[in-house]
Amino acid sequence: MLYVLLYPLHTIPWLSWLRLLQYPSFRILCAFATAMVLGLVMGPRLIAWLRLKQHGVSNVREDVPDSHQRKKGTPTLGGLLMLAGLSAGTLLFADPREPHVVAALVVTLGYGFTGWLDDHLKLTKRNSKGLPGRWKMLLLTAFFFAALYGLFFDASKPAWLSLDTTLTLPFVSIRTFHVDIEWIYLILAWIVVVGTSNAVNLTDGLDGLAAGPTLISAGLFTFLAYVAGLSIAGFNIAAYLNIPHVDGAQELAVFAASVAGSAVAFLWFNAPPADVFMGDVGALALGGALGVLAVFTKNEVMSGIVHGVFLAEALSVMAQVASFKFTGKRIFLMAPIHHHFEKVGWPETKVVVRFWIISGMLAMVGLTSLKLR
Repeated sequence: MLYVLLYPLHTIPWLSWLRLLQYPSFRILCAFATAMVLGLVMGPRLIAWLRLKQHGVSNVREDVPDSHQRKKGTPTLGGLLMLAGLSAGTLLFADPREPHVVAALVVTLGYGFTGWLDDHLKLTKRNSKGLPGRWKMLLLTAFFFAALYGLFFDASKPAWLSLDTTLTLPFVSIRTFHVDIEWIYLILAWIVVVGTSNAVNLTDGLDGLAAGPTLISAGLFTFLAYVAGLSIAGFNIAAYLNIPHVDGAQELAVFAASVAGSAVAFLWFNAPPADVFMGDVGALALGGALGVLAVFTKNEVMSGIVHGVFLAEALSVMAQVASFKFTGKRIFLMAPIHHHFEKVGWPETKVVVRFWIISGMLAMVGLTSLKLR
C-alpha cells in the first residue's frame, strides 16, 4: 500500500529516496522488520490482556503428557499477535494490486478466523473439543476455493482453466518434466494448503515447536518467491534456474517475509517456558500461509520436503489412528510424534531444538534443489 501511495512522490527532489520502494528486496526487508517490531511491541500488552480474560481457564489439552499440566494458566490466542504483524507488513509494503497477495491474505486470515472460532468455543465451553472437525474442514475448504476463485476466475472459461495446473518436481528441470494435470491440480493444491494448515496445528504442542519451523519455511519461501517472479534488466532468473516463472511472485516474497517477521516476534514470547500459546488461530493461519506459498510459487511437491517436520507430525497421527483401529495396537507411545519422544524421556527443549535442526536441514535441501536440476 505504501508502495502504491508513496512511490509516485519520488519525483519530488527531497523525496527522491522513495525510489527505494520500487525494489522488492527493500520492501521485503521492511515487511520483515515491520511484522517483527509490531509483534514485539504489541506482545506484552496482548499477553497481559489474554491472561486477564482467560484467568482460571486451563488451556492445556487433556491428551498430552502429564508434565504439561505445569503449563496451566498460560494464555492462548497468541496467534493474534502474528496475524497483526504479517497483515501490517504485507499491507504496507506489498503491492495490493497483485492478486496472489490478496489471495494469500484471504486464505491466511480466513484460516485464522476458523482457528479463532475453535479457540473461542474451547474457552467459552471449557472443554478441548472446540469446533467440530467437519465444520472446521468445511470452512478451510471454503476459504481456499474462495481465494482461488477470486484469483483465477475467467468468465469465458471454467474457473480452473485460468490456473496454472502444471506440475513441477524438485531436482527436475522444467525442460525435462512440466506436465499439465488439469483439474487434478485443484485436488493437489487443496491437499497442500488444507493439509499443511492441519499439520502445523498438530505440531503446535510444545513451546516454540510450530513457530520455529514456520520461521525457517517462511524464510525459504521468501527467497523462492523472489527468484520465481523477478526479472532484472530483462534477465529472467527463473528461466536461468529452470524453475517456473510466476508473474508477481516477488510480491509474494513480501508476504512471506511478513510471516517470517511475525514468527520471530512470537518466538520471543513463546520460547520455553512460553508466556503465551499460539492457539488454533495462529496454527491454522500459519499453515494456510505456508500452503499457499507452496502452491503459488509452484513448489507443491517440494513442500513435502521443506515441511517435512509438519508432514511427519500429521502422518504419525494418521498411522497411530489407523493402527489402533485395525489392530488394536499403537505404533507410538503417544501421537503426534513429538509426544512420543517426550514419553521416551527427551526433555521438551531437546525435542523442540532437534525438530528445528531437522527443519533447517530440510530447508537446505529445498534450497539446493534450485541448482541440482
